[in-house]
Amino acid sequence: MRLILASVIIPLGIIIAAVPENTTKPFRLTAGELLNEVQNGSQFISTDQIADMLVQKDPSLQLIDVRSQAEFEKYSLPGSVNVPLSDLLSKEWSDFLDQGLRMNVFYSNGNLKSNEAWMITRQLGYKNNYVLQGGLNYWAETILNPQAPKSVLADDEIAKYDFRKGASAALGGGNTLESNVKESKSSKPVIVKKKKKKRVAGGC
Repeated sequence: MRLILASVIIPLGIIIAAVPENTTKPFRLTAGELLNEVQNGSQFISTDQIADMLVQKDPSLQLIDVRSQAEFEKYSLPGSVNVPLSDLLSKEWSDFLDQGLRMNVFYSNGNLKSNEAWMITRQLGYKNNYVLQGGLNYWAETILNPQAPKSVLADDEIAKYDFRKGASAALGGGNTLESNVKESKSSKPVIVKKKKKKRVAGGC
């Protein structure tokens, strides 16, 4: 538990210090507020939820791979977009990350890089960004290679296993999704710019 907290708190301090102050849209959580959100785990989306959304082809989902381009090209989740952590503050991606139409879900191999991406965007006031819990490592364990439940009497576990087996078959099992990687590389996501609010005439 201490190791997990340390892996969150250390990047937290660095991120709060490093994120530039947003002068056009003032928003800044205190370290305590951000730490409270991290401890509550409100940023996490489970692998089962993401698998269900992918199988259902939910158009509100946008997966964002924050690993390097080389890692992304080796393997990525279906339909995901590569925004390396080092490019997260680039103007090229600001409208893509700060929008209210889709649910952005960051992922990396584990939780560390994707959590850092979430903390940065949260500090900037973006509210529609989340983290794939456990990253690709947990995705492989739970969705691509699900383990049969030990107890045949646990109905919930059996139902979960059956769902995961079906999702694994639909999403390619343990194989590299080369077609999805090519599709993601060939086209950039459409960025829908938010309409600027008109100023109200008059006032005090």
